Amino acid sequence: MNDQHVTVLTEPLGGSSLAHASLDGAAPEWFGRRPTTPSAWRARAEETGSTAPDGWLDRLRPALAASGAAAARLARVADGRGVVVTTGQQPGLFGGPVYTWSKAISALALADALEEATGIPVAPVFWAATDDSDLAEASTTWVSLNGGAEELRLGGLSSDMEGRAMAEVPLPDLSEQLATLRRAGGSVSNASPLELVESAYKAGVTVGDAYLMLLRGLLEPLGIAVLDASHPSVRTAARPLLVTALRRAQELERTLKDRTTEIERRGFVPQVPQVDGLSPVFVYEPEGRRRVPVTETESIAANGDAVLGPNVLLRPVMERAILPTVAYVAGPGELAYFAQVSAVADALDQPLPLAVPRWSALIIEPHVAGLLERYGLDPSDLADAHAPERALAEGLVPEGIRNAIAGLRAALETATRTLLELNETEDGELVPASVPPGAAAAMGHRLDRLERRYRAAVRRRERRAFTDLSTLRGALRPGGARQERALNLLPLLARHGRPLLDAMRQAARAHADALVGLASGANEGTKGGALATESSGGS
Repeated sequence: MNDQHVTVLTEPLGGSSLAHASLDGAAPEWFGRRPTTPSAWRARAEETGSTAPDGWLDRLRPALAASGAAAARLARVADGRGVVVTTGQQPGLFGGPVYTWSKAISALALADALEEATGIPVAPVFWAATDDSDLAEASTTWVSLNGGAEELRLGGLSSDMEGRAMAEVPLPDLSEQLATLRRAGGSVSNASPLELVESAYKAGVTVGDAYLMLLRGLLEPLGIAVLDASHPSVRTAARPLLVTALRRAQELERTLKDRTTEIERRGFVPQVPQVDGLSPVFVYEPEGRRRVPVTETESIAANGDAVLGPNVLLRPVMERAILPTVAYVAGPGELAYFAQVSAVADALDQPLPLAVPRWSALIIEPHVAGLLERYGLDPSDLADAHAPERALAEGLVPEGIRNAIAGLRAALETATRTLLELNETEDGELVPASVPPGAAAAMGHRLDRLERRYRAAVRRRERRAFTDLSTLRGALRPGGARQERALNLLPLLARHGRPLLDAMRQAARAHADALVGLASGANEGTKGGALATESSGGS
């Protein structure tokens, strides 16, 4: 590992057996066929661009509110019948964990690779799910500190905020959490990410608006537009499809039940459990959002003032209906539920959305690399909750030194006892020994002092070593979770600035090249790199 710069590694994405089926192309009838060559991607992009909704950018411009590089890239797509690569995430505290940003950079890298491979304009769009009501997801994040990780939590919210869209939930005072976030940044050379988060996360600003401001501040300069999912222009553009979904709710329920049965019959576990009697549409009311029961769908559909939104299975279909989305960059959990998304698309006579696996990152800072090297550890060793500590404890007092001290003590006792009993003269006569009074005790005290000093040194080393291990766990396995699923990126970004983003983008580009079939990344999927999987879930 480079001891001067931050290192960004590509990790296996993880996922359930159903996500593996998507990655392996084992069930194209559920997931569709993912293009694997530039020519196949070009054909898909041309088809997607030719069926793009007329005036989609003008309609959604208020929700995108793009500026700078992001706005320019969107304009090229709209002018040239191009397409977009999308990804998204619900709000997380201070931007959420690393994978929020790795998903965004994955979409950017795939857009770059597709544009290079096909010659068609491609723009990345991050779907900020500010209409989501998962307050628990939005309420926590972890930061890495010397000696471990600390969880930051959004507190001080009244109970009536449960069930409300994040676009409606006002932030409490977060000065204490922001101070810890800044402390986690240490002595930074690039304070702008922390300044941005402090300007975004102010008391009274909604959770959704703070998330949007932070995302746009960091992603738009990279060319990534951020769409506000709860913006009225999105709801207006999506309303025709949502009304259709309400009116076909019974058909959708039967179709999804059949797909669930099919998934289970083939030995998989559906990602989204079947809930009888509910449509895939939410209605937003003063008390919060709720799934519309099938028995109420007609009345809600007829109510022109009802504010509607999609559930998790309808959202990708809705997105494809309002955007020229050539591919959605998905985490393992999302890949798995696309097995059910296709059933929704078929029932609504809509194009099948295509999901591709996101890139998965592990970020190793120089001080973390140094600690791994010092203790002879690999990042994967930290997945075991106790093994590194056990190995460290066993190695703190080398066996050779323990044996040497014990040998010295035994030899001293033996020699002293012999001297006290005998002393052989030159002529062979045995006479009583003349050992100075207290000599044996003095030598024993010296040996005791040597042993105490060594034990003190070991205790100091032990304290340092276990603090170092806690630091490693805080950086690589915060809260016992994989780094990308828990650790907040902003302190790292404050310490390393643009080089960190550049390193992430470079690693994500290799993953994207493998997806598109470009030569530079063609071996990645076949050699178990970014497209490899393991048994864990995630976004």
